Amino acid sequence: MKTVKYMFLVLLLVSGCASTTPPINDMPNIELGVQGFYPTLAAHTDAAIIADNRVELLFNGDQIFPAMLEAIRSAHKSITYQQYIYEDGAIAHEIAEAFAERCRAGVEVKILLDSLGSGSLPQDIKDSWKNSGCQLEWFERIRVSQFIMPWEFLDYNHRSHRRILVVDGKIGFTGGHAVTEAWTGDGRTPEHWRQTDVRVEGPIVQQLQGAFVDSWRRTTGNILGDSSYFPPPETRGKVYAQIVKSSPLGGSFGSYLLFLLSITSAQKSIHITNPYFFPDERIEEALINAVKRGVKVVVITPGISDLAATSSVSLSGFGPFLIGGVEIHEYQPALMHTKAMVVDGVWATVGSANLDNRSAAINEEINLVVYDTGFAEQLEKSFQEDLKYSKRLTYEAWNSRPLMDKIMELFSNLMKKQM
Repeated sequence: MKTVKYMFLVLLLVSGCASTTPPINDMPNIELGVQGFYPTLAAHTDAAIIADNRVELLFNGDQIFPAMLEAIRSAHKSITYQQYIYEDGAIAHEIAEAFAERCRAGVEVKILLDSLGSGSLPQDIKDSWKNSGCQLEWFERIRVSQFIMPWEFLDYNHRSHRRILVVDGKIGFTGGHAVTEAWTGDGRTPEHWRQTDVRVEGPIVQQLQGAFVDSWRRTTGNILGDSSYFPPPETRGKVYAQIVKSSPLGGSFGSYLLFLLSITSAQKSIHITNPYFFPDERIEEALINAVKRGVKVVVITPGISDLAATSSVSLSGFGPFLIGGVEIHEYQPALMHTKAMVVDGVWATVGSANLDNRSAAINEEINLVVYDTGFAEQLEKSFQEDLKYSKRLTYEAWNSRPLMDKIMELFSNLMKKQM
């Protein structure tokens, strides 16, 4: 799925491309939930915390796609959609036809796909959208000038990893799903990946829409506005939430600071589910320090991986965590693709960001952060259920892995900054 991606990453590695997280010398000594924590997080992620929202968890393709299709088919004025991976398959055509039908009905539909992740989009889907009046645009397409001036391929390394769907400016979806057959199903069999997304209503949808129109403007030069995209906000629930977006090459490190601040502020527990778990030294230290102050840190990662090189880099870095008391569990039935974290049972996030260097320092990402005990409890419950399908990794088992695996890890680590 990402084979072409890594061809370009090799080029970037050879060219000496450096991608780094923001310089940080000191961290505030602040506990999660106490006075000052929430405004600190809002300030450093550049995202206001908004009240009066309704947030619903969606588990796996069995729940994610029906909910999205229902929302799309209900659209009256506008649909905005941003996706990293959109490939051929039954679900791809079903969603494509839902967009096309709304376009024919007069709804404005704006679709922004990543030109690398969605490069294999079938021609018949493109034709369907064009003929029905949908507007398809591509994030960071290869330009002719890049073959004349190869250093311009550095721009191509900057990918849009965001997943956004907003209908009429009132209903929003985000998370880490992609449009392929792998994301359909229940997440408990090898063919059907494990995924968690969210559906939101209320004022928070304006922030989600804001992330889309920001990417749309930088891609097309066009500014989207008016009440079709930004209707007056309405109270839909009692949940406080924020949308944290990041664009590291543009100087915004919201996702990275979100993870770092929440980890250093945790007092009881940190439960992380992430498919590409190889954080930088700063977050590694923060997680191990959390264990030292009595925080229970548990991580679920894939036991089955879609990328051998990525899996090697991740596995090679598990030693310090295991020695430091961080529990690592490998999900067995399918590829675990959920990107979520629950802290102290009261604060939670679901989104597109991985705990790797690409999400921290290269890709455009987006996460929903929810300040609601009920939501955190639901996500915590799903975490505990996934643990039943996972195998705990011990330091002894990790250290006794085959010699050839360790050799492969050495080569894979040469590209860690680009993964």
